[in-house]
Amino acid sequence: MSTAPRDRRADGSPYPVRLDEIELRSRLNSLEYAVLREAATERAWSQELEAAPNGSTTYSCRACGNELFTTNEKFDSQCGWPSFFSPLAGDRIEEVPDHSFGSTRTEVRCAACGSHLGHVFSGEGFNTPTDLRYCINAVALRPSTNA
Repeated sequence: MSTAPRDRRADGSPYPVRLDEIELRSRLNSLEYAVLREAATERAWSQELEAAPNGSTTYSCRACGNELFTTNEKFDSQCGWPSFFSPLAGDRIEEVPDHSFGSTRTEVRCAACGSHLGHVFSGEGFNTPTDLRYCINAVALRPSTNA
């Protein structure tokens, strides 16, 4: 897996949002930058994903602001990372084969800027509408409250 910031989609086309890496490094902490732009993974159970106490919360890409998930699709998978059974819309994320660490997984990236979010898994037996688990790094997301 490449550790360089991504500027092209898996199909070779450019991402619609180009990020200024210097500006991004200045506004993200080192863990946020490592996860989003170098495909690192935060430790399980190490981060809390904030949510509004009442109402729905939308979670956006911390790098570019692209809205990705909501609390309506969030569930507790007991894996140590926030889990969702579906993104807001399929065009909000990009799924890319990941062959790192001697296994095959599917990486989830922000479709707008290419930032690493986490991975998606299927067939794990969770009682969700999609039988998918989008296992997302909490530091990759920024919450906002929907009115």
